[in-house]
Amino acid sequence: MFERSKAILIKEFKQIFRDPRMKTVIFITPLIQILLFGYAANKDITYVPTAILDRDNTAESRELLRRFTYSKYFIPEHYIFSEKEQNRVLDKGLVNTVIHIDRGFGRALTADKDANIQLAFDGTDSNTAMIVMGYANTIMSNYVYDLMQEEADASGRVSSVPSVDLRERAWFNGNLISRNYYLPGVIAIIVTMMSLLLTSMAIVKEKEIGTMEQLIVSPLKPLDLIVGKLLPFAIISLVQITLVTILGVLWFHIPLRGSLPLLLLSTCVYLFTTLGIGLFISTISSTQQEAMMSVFLFYMPTVLLSGFAYPIANMPQVIQWFTFINPLRYFMVVVRSIFLKGVGLDILWTQLVPLLIMGILVISFSALRFRKSLG
Repeated sequence: MFERSKAILIKEFKQIFRDPRMKTVIFITPLIQILLFGYAANKDITYVPTAILDRDNTAESRELLRRFTYSKYFIPEHYIFSEKEQNRVLDKGLVNTVIHIDRGFGRALTADKDANIQLAFDGTDSNTAMIVMGYANTIMSNYVYDLMQEEADASGRVSSVPSVDLRERAWFNGNLISRNYYLPGVIAIIVTMMSLLLTSMAIVKEKEIGTMEQLIVSPLKPLDLIVGKLLPFAIISLVQITLVTILGVLWFHIPLRGSLPLLLLSTCVYLFTTLGIGLFISTISSTQQEAMMSVFLFYMPTVLLSGFAYPIANMPQVIQWFTFINPLRYFMVVVRSIFLKGVGLDILWTQLVPLLIMGILVISFSALRFRKSLG
């Protein structure tokens, strides 16, 4: 069996490396993807285009505006003079935020009365709007606290302004850089896509060009053919995850706090599911186009229900139940935990055991169906 599977494996590698375009797809495309995602998958808000409408124009209003514009977030792009212009810049998407200070703001503060200020946000992207509102609330809170402190100092009541010394500590991603969270997930997605595509397309290609019949009448047994067909793509997937991991660590400085061998071992367990699904798709597809469409039909829900971009805890309860049969859900947790937390098997076994059981079931079912289609 080993010799027969080895012959198929050698044949597959020769066929893969004979095609220059296939080399590009296998080795260059994942690197391009990790570069593109590395720069694009970033939810850190560091630039908030802002319009300023200051009808008060007093020392108090200018001080408040200075605190906004001197921060690293609110960048004044437009100075406007009416509500009509405020609506225009928001409707056209020219700014994300409008700071509107009406007349009487400074006079109300000096008279120790309530002073009003309007902050208008573009809420099209609710997540961005919430983050920007958090920045604005922090600036306003500091401004109000400083006003109260100055008033207390002037009246000799320094201790009348209480304060809380809050010291935050973020574990695993100390600087709260969103790229550190998303890029390990991107690595899992790349492995998923490439292993699915390569497996399903390669086997269907044999059907299209008519060489599958030759393999069937050869002395090869179905198990020899399955092992010889799947093993090259498992090896290629391990090479790909190693390459994109090295690029992510060296180029984007993503921390790899865990063990690289454990990451590769976990990938091997995960590949049981993706290679098995690719094998199953090959049994129900007659052409490469059909196989590609089937892969994308499976791929999109898998990514959406994996927790890559949207927390599973925020999904409806029924949808959360469906995520338990999604292998990418478990692998996503494993990859992120190895990269950011540096945990080992003593923690990750709760993710790897369901993944292993699922992988064995999927690849066993797909192999039986593939053997039946050969017969």
